[in-house]
Amino acid sequence: MEELKKLLENYFILKEKDKDLYYAIKDNYKNFKTFIRDKLGYELLMRGDFIKLEKLPGRSESWMGIDDFDDLREYIFLMFLLIFLEDKNKEEQFLLSHVTEFIAANAVAEKVDWTDYRTRRSLIKVMKFSLNQNIILINDGEEDEFTRDTATEVLYESTGLSKYMVRNFGVDIMKCRTYRDLEEDHGEFVDRERGFSRKNRVYRRLLLSPVVYNEGADDEDYGYIKNYRNIIEEDFRKYLNWPLHVHRNGALAVLGEGDRFKRVFPSSLGISDVVLHLNNKIFEGVKDGIIPKKINDVIAMTQDEFKEMTKDLKEEMGQGWSKEYRECSLDRLNHDILAYMKKFCMVTTIDDFIHIYPLVGKVIGDYPSDYAGGSHNEK
Repeated sequence: MEELKKLLENYFILKEKDKDLYYAIKDNYKNFKTFIRDKLGYELLMRGDFIKLEKLPGRSESWMGIDDFDDLREYIFLMFLLIFLEDKNKEEQFLLSHVTEFIAANAVAEKVDWTDYRTRRSLIKVMKFSLNQNIILINDGEEDEFTRDTATEVLYESTGLSKYMVRNFGVDIMKCRTYRDLEEDHGEFVDRERGFSRKNRVYRRLLLSPVVYNEGADDEDYGYIKNYRNIIEEDFRKYLNWPLHVHRNGALAVLGEGDRFKRVFPSSLGISDVVLHLNNKIFEGVKDGIIPKKINDVIAMTQDEFKEMTKDLKEEMGQGWSKEYRECSLDRLNHDILAYMKKFCMVTTIDDFIHIYPLVGKVIGDYPSDYAGGSHNEK
């Protein structure tokens, strides 16, 4: 059901941006309402000018976040902007300086120094993200100039959507000190008040995470997947046309042919090709007994061993990579590989070791056998 996929892909569906999709969702919601409400435990907000699916993860993961942000300060600035917009009506205008003054006046932990380039750059990232999400509109000016000149003014307009950006919690979040506290407190509330169940958590994890790993005999979520595998697979096929793959060490929903989402693996990105080749190298190494794995099918390598492996990979396969990765330094290559693989639950870094997880062996790639750069088997 394409309407459901569009809801999963977008934060807001705006009537003025895509009227046909807006009405298609309203007309066809009855066809996937059971999946959203009963299986996922989600709410669909329908308003006169937008529709929003409240997408909550079954479990908070380290790779979750805003792709455009790379610093904690940007999340803080986003929260300040949302608070600032609380008092703004739809179509009410404001200046960039109004935002900087508000943030400077309300910052608690440390003073905000707008003369610092990185601080200004962080704010511009937030403003650009907010524009992309249609929280605000730009009426006049160019925000990029602010990174070069603190006196730059930009005229913005509130769309009124900021009030729906952050969901309402049923607990006092001021009592929470970490995201785990929030997750646990919220879980207790939902269990009691809205019937949130293991079923909802499992469906959410399979929907939003690249893979759900088997964490051992006491893993209740994985036990649920094994026990209700047929029902879960039927739901994912019926509503999304995604097959469910369940293995001894992990389960995942596989996108249907032709599905195109913003963050998928593999993709057209240059780093995706690199990781496909690395996965194949690891897969072959395990198969040949060169790379040992633990009982739980996890591979542990030192940082130096992993870096040496990427060095060998570049020498063997790099001739067909994008220019960016053919010519980059080994340190840059290693950094980008690890960052990308972490986003798809393929590796984690624990102390001085890199733990490589079973999903690596699920998606591998090589050059076709007739590739001019070498004699490789197509996979």
